[in-house]
Amino acid sequence: MEKLIDHFNLRKALLKFLHEDVGTGDITSENLENSDKSVTAKIIFKSNFIGIVCGIEEVELLFDICNCDTTLHKLDGMEISPKTNIMEIYGTAKDVLKAERIALNLLMRMSGIATCTRKFVTIVKQVDPSIAIASTRKTAPGLRLFDKKAVVIGGGISHRIRLDEMVMIKDNHIAVDTSIKKIIQSMRKKIGSSIKIECEVRNEHESIEAIESGADIIMLDNFSIPEAKQTMLKLVDKGLRDLVKVEISGGINLENVLDYAKLKPDIISVGYLTHSAPSLDFSLKIVNK
Repeated sequence: MEKLIDHFNLRKALLKFLHEDVGTGDITSENLENSDKSVTAKIIFKSNFIGIVCGIEEVELLFDICNCDTTLHKLDGMEISPKTNIMEIYGTAKDVLKAERIALNLLMRMSGIATCTRKFVTIVKQVDPSIAIASTRKTAPGLRLFDKKAVVIGGGISHRIRLDEMVMIKDNHIAVDTSIKKIIQSMRKKIGSSIKIECEVRNEHESIEAIESGADIIMLDNFSIPEAKQTMLKLVDKGLRDLVKVEISGGINLENVLDYAKLKPDIISVGYLTHSAPSLDFSLKIVNK
């Protein structure tokens, strides 16, 4: 499984989140008469369905930063059922409460993305386990690595993290330079052969042009199922299918992903995973006073 966040950068991100949330101090918790009292707290899964937990590593480090110890009962990627005790936390009341909201927010968001991804992956595996479910760059600013890690935990792939990882020729690039063939050939001369070139295409003709111009990957963007099927058949007929990876993207949901998977693309990318996946519900409760 690809490692998206190293320990150093994760710690930096969590410190930034703490500063954003706490400011100069938690006025309420720090001014309790018993703010320095040692307490035990539990994080409980509250949703009424089976989910995939994600964010355990991040939350464990967050509480460590806040001088708390933890006991883990679940690890990232494990299934959780309603009322599952995810972890226990030990520390002073003010330290536990300082980290509470950030911990829950991360668990809620990351577990929601992982759970949603697992649903897509499970459906696609019915057709072909080699078809990858991929995330997109439609992530919340500042949370991209967390969002994409959650996709990986759910069984998907992160695709590209940043713009510098590969060439992705989209409709607005084509609007600027007009010719797919010229863009691909020019890019290849400038970047060499080690960097992959993907080209977003809008129809069968552009698919063929992109492949014949040297693209490594073509993305069938917002193709209906009949349109995608016809294009895939044409690529096979012209002997082009095995020359590239084919990605299907745009409007993919749990209701239609099986039909797109039956067309046997290499990748199905789903923006919904990171921009609209429902969060899971967790709560933190202090269990001794």
